[in-house]
Amino acid sequence: MKIAIVGATGMVGRIMLDILSKKKFPLTELILVASNRSIGKIISFKNKDYSIVGIKKAIELKPDIALFSAGAKISIKWAPLFANNGTTVIDNSSAWRMDPKKKLIIPEINSSALNEKDKIISNPNCSTIQLLMVLAPLHKKYKINRIIISTYQSITGSGVKAVHQLENEYNNKKGEMAYHYPIHKNAIPHCDDFTKNGYTKEEMKLVNETHKILSDKTIGISATAVRIPVVGGHSESVNVELKKSASVKGIQKLLNKESGVIVKDDPITNTYPMPIYAEGKDDVFVGRIRKDHSLSNTFNFWIVADNLRKGAATNTIQIAEFIISKRWK
Repeated sequence: MKIAIVGATGMVGRIMLDILSKKKFPLTELILVASNRSIGKIISFKNKDYSIVGIKKAIELKPDIALFSAGAKISIKWAPLFANNGTTVIDNSSAWRMDPKKKLIIPEINSSALNEKDKIISNPNCSTIQLLMVLAPLHKKYKINRIIISTYQSITGSGVKAVHQLENEYNNKKGEMAYHYPIHKNAIPHCDDFTKNGYTKEEMKLVNETHKILSDKTIGISATAVRIPVVGGHSESVNVELKKSASVKGIQKLLNKESGVIVKDDPITNTYPMPIYAEGKDDVFVGRIRKDHSLSNTFNFWIVADNLRKGAATNTIQIAEFIISKRWK
């Protein structure tokens, strides 16, 4: 099994390598790909040194699977070339998510939609993944009528530049800005670019990707995405109106059975999810499950996950594992 990682020197690419190093992944050859300025640099993986190659060279090497995490522009240009050469591409950018011919996959939810003809597979937005890991089981059992989401998103979702901005501001140093405003001791209600309808692209991803993954456009969804000075992961306050009758205990019992979801919900012991706890973990954590007394059959949730792991690298590798389990190439 020959695997290429496109964007191997980036934040998500390095986490992919970390995850692969700890998994029993049937890897026989590893191809590390980055921009031209990184060609020839050495990355160590499982006590072996690998030299970074360019993307053209990677296509020539014909990997079985290519894990892309290099941005939408790179994916749009190069993913079809890999696919045409027989490689299955799993893309972590926004490039293909809403393409009706491409599958948008969270393995625990809809991996059954995949088949061997799918040569470009899209990884959902990090905020969408953690949201639906909790809501998909609810929709299956109770049917969701409406969702209101407020996100509190880690700066790591904006890349290394944002991490450096926070570090510089914390140390009272001047430096390059990833955001229009300071992020240290601040909350910025602006994730990604604004669209004509007044919502940001990040907010609309939560709407559109949820509809696509759950195959239900009738669900009413409204989202507000906020960037906060946190490193460990994204948090979401979610209000969900259900069509069928439910209870807090029934919901907790349902979610406790879900693979990849951990319920941390005990107000008596101050037990609830937080980014500082989720960092470096592959599961999605949910707590503060409580009834919304202002509206019938409506519940509140607090959902937290490491956006670089389950929200990106882990989900991508899980898709690869599913493909390998089916013996597709």
